[in-house]
Amino acid sequence: MLNRLLLGAAALSLAASMAFGAQGAKFYIGDGDKEKVYMDMVNNKITTIGFVLSDPHERINDAYKTKYGGTNLDNLGFFSITNDKAVGPLLLKEPALGGFSPFNLHIFKKQGEDKTYVGHVSPETMLDIVGVKDAEVRKQFIASFPELDKMVEKEIGSKTQTVEYKALPAKPMMTFEVSFERGASLDAFISDFQGKFEEKFEANKYIIAGYKDIKGSMTDNNIEFGRYDAYWVYSLCHFKFSEGIFNQGRPDAGAFAPCSMYMYVEKGSNKLIVGMPRLENWIAVMGINDPKMVDSIHVLDKEIVGIMTELGAKEL
Repeated sequence: MLNRLLLGAAALSLAASMAFGAQGAKFYIGDGDKEKVYMDMVNNKITTIGFVLSDPHERINDAYKTKYGGTNLDNLGFFSITNDKAVGPLLLKEPALGGFSPFNLHIFKKQGEDKTYVGHVSPETMLDIVGVKDAEVRKQFIASFPELDKMVEKEIGSKTQTVEYKALPAKPMMTFEVSFERGASLDAFISDFQGKFEEKFEANKYIIAGYKDIKGSMTDNNIEFGRYDAYWVYSLCHFKFSEGIFNQGRPDAGAFAPCSMYMYVEKGSNKLIVGMPRLENWIAVMGINDPKMVDSIHVLDKEIVGIMTELGAKEL
């Protein structure tokens, strides 16, 4: 009886430590300015371990300085990467993985500090946010990261800084459904919807910071992707919003930017499915507690849902 109680207590203790000490993000820290080393790594070296760079956005801090008259950063960069060959087969089982495919291999350097930080949201946290529970999918997705981390450690530095969190929001994802008439040309619907989508978001001061044709990438890599007639991912950014967080004391939260919004049509379906991690995850995972930042995050989550609704999407 005592042994069973002790085992039960140990199990509860382990569960508590996992629930209240989850690693949300990890950054490797290099002494000095590692910008040139980093740029060489993302442009020339990560392809050797299976990662593909799409839509790089370097030195966003310069744009902050130009637009707002100053910056607190020497460097801030968003570099969207994906391991297509690793992720492609997993998307067949778990399409919501598009919420972090691509994801940002983030770089930042604060003014007045002679250190460069490079890192990303942990794969376990990515999986938890998008709601993947399949053990084999989780195992394979996580297994695609050690080589990347090993390279970052070698190129940038072995010192690390981690961000831990207690729990995710009750609803980590926003998901939508857009019904359409399936005519002879799916391409016509996609072209029309994408045009309206980009126009609507840009009219609301968002930046289309990236676009990745997942279906096309899988076809190019000879990866079977027959579940989908179409699958693509937009990268969204809101410049003023981002400046209010990344340039005002929380550049590490940029690991979540830009936001990946995935869209797909299953084979023969007349529904477009859309999903994106809520920005509220930033509050929970990164421990953001500044009232102004928290308010701006809640405003954007609500606004994005509103824009999608205006585009004819039904929130699920």
